[in-house]
Amino acid sequence: MSAPISTPAAPGFELTAWSGRAWRLVEAQHLVSTLKLVDSLAEQAMLEDILETTKPVMPAACQGLDYLLATPFRYRPYPHGSRFRRAGLTPGVWYGAEKVQTALAEMVFYRFLFYAESPQTPFPDGPAEYTAFAAKLATERALDLTTGPLADDPRFTHLSDYSHCQDLAESVRAAEGEVIRYRSLRDPKGDANLAVLSCTAFAAPGVQDRQTWRIRLSASGAMALREHPRQGIDYPRDTFSADPRLAVMKWDRPRAR
Repeated sequence: MSAPISTPAAPGFELTAWSGRAWRLVEAQHLVSTLKLVDSLAEQAMLEDILETTKPVMPAACQGLDYLLATPFRYRPYPHGSRFRRAGLTPGVWYGAEKVQTALAEMVFYRFLFYAESPQTPFPDGPAEYTAFAAKLATERALDLTTGPLADDPRFTHLSDYSHCQDLAESVRAAEGEVIRYRSLRDPKGDANLAVLSCTAFAAPGVQDRQTWRIRLSASGAMALREHPRQGIDYPRDTFSADPRLAVMKWDRPRAR
C-alpha cells in the first residue's frame, strides 16, 4: 500500500494493488465492418493493413495490445467528456466493469440516453448485436472509490456532473496511478466499474473471453439476451429514472423500416 496522497480533488487517497478481469461491450459490427467491401479474407486483411496506416500512431505503452484494449488511448481529441476523462486533447481512459451484467447495464443506459437526446430517431426494428469481452488487469497502483472515506463522497457519484471525477483522475495520474475502481451508477446492484488510465495496467495483450448479447429497445424499455450461457435481463423504462437526462425520453415512437 502506498502512503496517503493529498490533493485538492481528494485529500488523503491511497493507491493499492488490484487485479482481475474487466468486461466491456462493443457493437458486433466491429468484427465484419470491412467484409462487405471485399471478395476474400485475403483482401480484407490487405484493406485492414491499408486502413492501419491512416490511423494515429499507437502510444508506446500500448504497442502489442489488441485494438479493443488500445483504442481509447490512440484517438484524440476526445469529442465529449466522460466520468474520468475531459473532452479535448486528453489522455485516454478504457472503461470496463467487474461483471458482464454491469457492463451491460452501462451500455443499455447509454442507448437510452442516445434516444432521449434524439427524440425523432426511430427505435431499431430488431435487436442490435453486441460483443462482450474481458480484459485481464493487474496493477500495484489503483484507487478504490468503493471503500474508505471517498466511497460516500457525493462529488464522485453525481449522475451527470463529472468535473470532480475528472479532477480526481488527473490527481491519480500525477501520482502514477493506473486504475480507478468505482461503483456503477447504472447497475441496479451497484457493482464495480473500472477506469483504466494506462495501458501498462493490462496484464495480457489480448481479449480473455467473448460473449454475444442482443439488445432490443421498445416503448417498454429494453430486453437483453445472451445465448451461451443463456441469460435474459429486462430493463423497464424506469430503470434509470434517477437520471434527469432521461426525463424527456419519448418512449412512443415509430420503428425504423
